Amino acid sequence: MADIFDVIADGTRRDILRLLLDRSNVGERGTSVSHIVHELGTSQPTVSKHLKVLREAHLVTVREEGQHRYYSLSSEPLDEVDDWLVPFLGDDAAAAAGVPVLTDSAAHAAEVVGRAAASAKYAVANALKKLPGR
Repeated sequence: MADIFDVIADGTRRDILRLLLDRSNVGERGTSVSHIVHELGTSQPTVSKHLKVLREAHLVTVREEGQHRYYSLSSEPLDEVDDWLVPFLGDDAAAAAGVPVLTDSAAHAAEVVGRAAASAKYAVANALKKLPGR
């Protein structure tokens, strides 16, 4: 799988992600390729190429209905970007972004819990992959 930072480095892919986010915020269950092409003013082959990259990075999901495909945002892979970015925000910027500022002991406890949760998520995901029929 491509590095998430490489995937979102492309402006067209960021535009697609923003469009899908905006559409999901108004209750849309998916956005057609033709709608994306129309909104971005980009060619269908270009949009399809970028959607493939986003699909492979698990940033979008696709639902097929007949010959039509509807894409939706799947923002979980962006958690890695968020985790990387938060330390650069500083206490003031973090507080402005709604991230609570923690004491040193609370921050350490949060880090320990976060690492444990990430390890558990990884273990469960790998166990599920090994189940028959997956």
